[in-house]
Amino acid sequence: MSAPAETPFAALRGQLHEAAAEFAGGADALEGILLGLVDDVDRAAAEPLEIFPVCHHSPASALAMARRLREKQPKVVYLELCEDMAPLLTELRNCRLPVAVQAFASDIDGFPAEWAPLSVVAPITEASAEYQAIAYALDTPGVELVLVDRSSDHVFQWDSRHDAAPGGAPDGSAGGEAGAKAPEPEAALHGEAVGVEIGDLRPRFAELEEHLLRHGKVRHWSEWWHQYVEVPLGDSDHDTYRQVMFLVGSLFRRLAPGDGDRVRVDEDRERYMWTRMREHLAATGADPADCLYVCGAFHAASRVEEFGVAGSDGFTISPRTATTWQYGLIPSSHTAIEAQFGLASGSVSIAATQWAKNLKRTRVKPYRLEGQAGTRKTRPAPAATPAAPVVTEDRLSGFLQRPPVVDTLDEAELLGWSVDIVRAARRNGYLSSTADAIAVFETSILLAGMRDRAKPTPYDFQDAAVTCIEKDSVPGRRDVRRLVEIMMGGDRIGQVGYDALPPLARDVHDRLAPLELNLQQRGVRRALLDMATEPGLRVCSDVLWMLRRLMPPGAARPIMGERKLGERPIQESWDLALGTHQRSLIELGYEGVSLEQVLEQRLRRTAFGPRATAAEVLETVEDALLHLGGRRLADELGTRALEVLASERTADGAPEVLRRVRGLLAYYRTHEPALPPWIESFVRTGYAHYCTLLPTAFRDEDATVGQVAAMLGFLFGMESLALSLGCDRTQLELAVAQSHPGDQAKTALLWAAQVHLGTLSRAGLRERCGELLANPLVVPAYPRYLSGFVHALEPVPGLADVVVEAVSNAFGRLPDAVLLPWLPTLITTLRANAADLAPLLIREAGRVFPARLAALDTWVPPWKQQPTPAPVPRTRTGTRGAALLPAHPATCDALAGLLGADAPWEATERAPRTPSLPDRHPATARAVAALLTAS
Repeated sequence: MSAPAETPFAALRGQLHEAAAEFAGGADALEGILLGLVDDVDRAAAEPLEIFPVCHHSPASALAMARRLREKQPKVVYLELCEDMAPLLTELRNCRLPVAVQAFASDIDGFPAEWAPLSVVAPITEASAEYQAIAYALDTPGVELVLVDRSSDHVFQWDSRHDAAPGGAPDGSAGGEAGAKAPEPEAALHGEAVGVEIGDLRPRFAELEEHLLRHGKVRHWSEWWHQYVEVPLGDSDHDTYRQVMFLVGSLFRRLAPGDGDRVRVDEDRERYMWTRMREHLAATGADPADCLYVCGAFHAASRVEEFGVAGSDGFTISPRTATTWQYGLIPSSHTAIEAQFGLASGSVSIAATQWAKNLKRTRVKPYRLEGQAGTRKTRPAPAATPAAPVVTEDRLSGFLQRPPVVDTLDEAELLGWSVDIVRAARRNGYLSSTADAIAVFETSILLAGMRDRAKPTPYDFQDAAVTCIEKDSVPGRRDVRRLVEIMMGGDRIGQVGYDALPPLARDVHDRLAPLELNLQQRGVRRALLDMATEPGLRVCSDVLWMLRRLMPPGAARPIMGERKLGERPIQESWDLALGTHQRSLIELGYEGVSLEQVLEQRLRRTAFGPRATAAEVLETVEDALLHLGGRRLADELGTRALEVLASERTADGAPEVLRRVRGLLAYYRTHEPALPPWIESFVRTGYAHYCTLLPTAFRDEDATVGQVAAMLGFLFGMESLALSLGCDRTQLELAVAQSHPGDQAKTALLWAAQVHLGTLSRAGLRERCGELLANPLVVPAYPRYLSGFVHALEPVPGLADVVVEAVSNAFGRLPDAVLLPWLPTLITTLRANAADLAPLLIREAGRVFPARLAALDTWVPPWKQQPTPAPVPRTRTGTRGAALLPAHPATCDALAGLLGADAPWEATERAPRTPSLPDRHPATARAVAALLTAS
């Protein structure tokens, strides 16, 4: 295969043909690959619409872009970026770079539900060619910026890898490097968004990358690119830069593995972009010579039929789905970019430092958006004369044949690095000294020499610092590698300005303005709210509580004060970090225009979700009352809670349902004239529902004793209200009678329920406890019975004295040989299953047992005391009582029933039968007589 002699790259083709014949022994696939590389370069360089290949976040690409824009002064700039993100680019001037352009969709239509929420981000840094193109186009009159890449919707339309890991980039971004890590919280600034790289350029053939790293004597790809492409291209002319980037992109393209889906996506992107550019040229009549196409070098060396302004028009762009996309700017950072795209840690920071050094060395004026936050104002450069049409010449042969330029050692720079890293190490706990600085200096030179470099790179210096300072331990939070990254420029974190925030985020800052805090700065700010002296701060308090409910932990954290139903604190203290969590606040703005709207939507989404439980829906009712007020939403959610409760078939959520219903009932009884209809229906339905489930729950091994106790707590605690609403108590009695538990704890719980219903007396319960202690076979399981009794304090709190008696009898009657082995079981059981009920038991024990140790020897438990009736004095009061009781027989019969006397009252004209009731109960007779005479 030979090319015509008149082509610019004829000499290079001949050399590669000879090389292939010499190394491969004849024409074969190697010759096809080598000559194909030259064909790709020739095709891209000869395209009438100038293609500018770039590498993502490459200072050399940014420098070459700034030079070319001032020379060519194009009137149209086509940029490889999602076309639906174009309206956001003007807001970059209100931000401090780096930031990311984001497309976000929470309610999806046309994609699998498990993909939600969808998020696409395109990070932008100042040391990137795309930012130079954007700044030039937006601030130069008469220049049009056109985004030509697929839309955010098409990013997910073309993603056919349903089992891809979260955060994977369907556009084919490379995997992580050796040495890449995400150690800082800033690495999560992009969340799990799909990243769209502008200028993705990295080998997709693992063996090729391994070969380059091994022969380049580097550890990872970022270091190889910096050493062998970034530095040599920093001072090259425009034609050389373009042809080298075309060659690198073609090499990676032709040696990529035959992954059909990935190749299809790459080629579809190229067809998409060229189709959009031809449509724009036809619609506007622009001259291709006045246009510039900025894309990744990987896509510049394209072989699709649609390539070029004269390409075919056979590609059909599919319509977007019905998904509604929201757009905004979110803060980014160097660490976030490295983590998302698998770059080596510190590589983006080193690139930013290299960008600053390139500008200082070459004196090239970069483009910056007018008013760009975080940059100095620069005077506009004089308008350049448009460059003459470029005649393609072979610059590639000279670049490939030229020996590498040997940089001289900059001793002052390296010495400064060595002193600075030792100083930073001392501040972080390392025992470093001047000798370590000298060792780092010399080791850096030694490592560079071993790697065939005359000048140590930042990566050589980093390895030397780790070797000489860190040794075998890290005394502080940061290791030496991280300290070098910070020293080289640090992790620069961007910020979205107020004017670029969505309406919700601006509304939050406006409503929190009375706090007089700069909430857009990163870090924690302490806010003190004294609503007693400044009632206007209650609005801030409402906003902060909603932010705590909606945003991640740490964004708004209360230090003092709490919000409960029916309570409003008069003082609060907060730790606020809204600047640190700016991304989360911005994404709230995608869901609505106010916090109240977003909160209502989330409460509805939770309540009407397919897996919502009654406890979760009741929580949404409580949140609606706490944060939104009013009855409309709370009543709607309460009705939903009623529906969910009726559909539940287990007792899993009973404890939480009981706790929240009690709180809501207490709130409505104290703040409303009448209970809402939904909560009356909830109590009525819950009473019947738990009565139905009770026998099954007692037998179910999966139902815990705490859950069954909560069911009984609902039935006993809501009994009076349920009966007043028309429920039948017989249903509860039948449910308890049909319960036959097999677990010891549930058996004790059933006994407590029977005591409450009156089918078992307290004396009978005490007798059963005594039988348990007297049976040696049951004694090892006695702690389980005690656990059931403790849980019984939830539905039957009046049994606290019986439980104290049961525990005391066990400690008093059992020998140490039996007691000590199951004592740890008793403690762990009570701690694990009844920790919240233990205080009630402790208070009852404190009331029964003596307060002093000396009184313990003579102390007799109340349950062992045998009271002796005192002699009845025949006083005037007793005589009057004896005379009054026969005069009121109905009252006497009622009192006799309460006192346990079954025989009816009998009176004659003479005197009552002996022994008379006043004689048997003299104290009661005197008390009743006193009441009657007083009335």
